[in-house]
Amino acid sequence: MRSAPMLTALGVLWAAGLIASGAAPFDRLTWFAEVAPVLIAWPILFAMRHRFRFTDLAYALIALHGLILMAGGAYTYARVPFGFAMQELFSLERNPYDRIGHFAQGFVPAIVAREILIRIFRIERPVYLLSFLVVCICLAISASYELIEWVAAVALGQGADDFLGTQGDPWDTQADMAFAFVGALAAIWLLPCWHDRQIARAR
Repeated sequence: MRSAPMLTALGVLWAAGLIASGAAPFDRLTWFAEVAPVLIAWPILFAMRHRFRFTDLAYALIALHGLILMAGGAYTYARVPFGFAMQELFSLERNPYDRIGHFAQGFVPAIVAREILIRIFRIERPVYLLSFLVVCICLAISASYELIEWVAAVALGQGADDFLGTQGDPWDTQADMAFAFVGALAAIWLLPCWHDRQIARAR
């Protein structure tokens, strides 16, 4: 299994991303809040590397998710240039980068949760039960993040606007969770065969 080199590559990529995004962020406090999951995830992944190594697919998706968070932290989600390009291309009313982030918040944890359920808890059959549990976990993560955003909004008041990235949408919380839900469904629909082959090799 080649996950050790993948974990090293993930660390190098994230270190470069943190340096680039943190050099001159739009708002330092917002940057720190957005990249906090990366700062938490890396030590955990590194500490458990000898006891449990994820598949290359999981590590690659985790790496991508981290970069999405770093870009959002550097510019704030409402100001990411890629989002403005999509907004203009599709004639959208708002910068959609926040939606991309929440889609990834469902897509990436779905593969991570699926791997943990299969390899540690041995839940493989029936497939519908596995898929149901994966989606429930992703929705729980999304809901927890929205609660964190709510606490930040109460604590910081107007200063939390950049972190929340609502862009004036009163239904932003519901939309964020919906995109995470769609992301989780997309992952368990598109990637299970590829993921199962890698899990078989890991065993």
